[in-house]
Amino acid sequence: MKRVVIKVGTAVLTQNNKIAKERMLNLVRLISKLRDKYDVVLVTSGAVAAGYSALKLDKRKQIGKKALAAAGQPILMTAYKKKFDIYDITTAQILLTEDDFDSRKRTKMFQEIIDAHLENGILPIVNENDITSTPEQLFGDNDQLSANVAHAVESDLLVILSDIDGYYDKNPQEFNDAKIYKFINEIPENLLVDASTPNNEFATGGIVTKLKAADFLIKHKRKMFLCSGFDLSAAESYLLEDKHTLGTLFEPKNS
Repeated sequence: MKRVVIKVGTAVLTQNNKIAKERMLNLVRLISKLRDKYDVVLVTSGAVAAGYSALKLDKRKQIGKKALAAAGQPILMTAYKKKFDIYDITTAQILLTEDDFDSRKRTKMFQEIIDAHLENGILPIVNENDITSTPEQLFGDNDQLSANVAHAVESDLLVILSDIDGYYDKNPQEFNDAKIYKFINEIPENLLVDASTPNNEFATGGIVTKLKAADFLIKHKRKMFLCSGFDLSAAESYLLEDKHTLGTLFEPKNS
């Protein structure tokens, strides 16, 4: 069975500093369908934003962000559990830092844990461990975390569900004639250093972090599909019907 990593961002999962329950349910419904065809690993954001619903702290300060993440992680996982229970799907929580990918022993350990979960029909839900880690141990955004997870677990594809429909030749919010790229094989270095501003105050990514994730996977001969997390029809068409209706596929040349 092919393996796919699904990454969902804060902008998709939360609204007005609360879990966006309908969007989360739509995601869970999609994953329940995908599990008939794929082994699925979910990489999720949203803990810090979820924590803000219980604790009003400044997330720009390190301790504030850690406290929000600590409060928000169980809120986020409880919300997921309630929805996955509808489809009789058991979940497991895995919290990782950058250090887990720098040590062969630690990488092998979480690889084996994820393999064991998948072999037993359990859905691994991965997030970055904001709570006990130092700034040097953090990826800083879940786009790059998900790319590293996809590579480590030998996934056939990473799907990033975002607040954008794909990668455009210019900002579609500013230019009506912006055109979406359906396929990308190579990312110029200058695009990986441009300043980016995420649309959600609790998000840490932006288009540049997604391009960095795609660049990492292309260089490791793997694929990434970027599409909307608000309307999951493009993801569903691509993953379940092999129809590329919308969204951008990043893939190595001659793949």
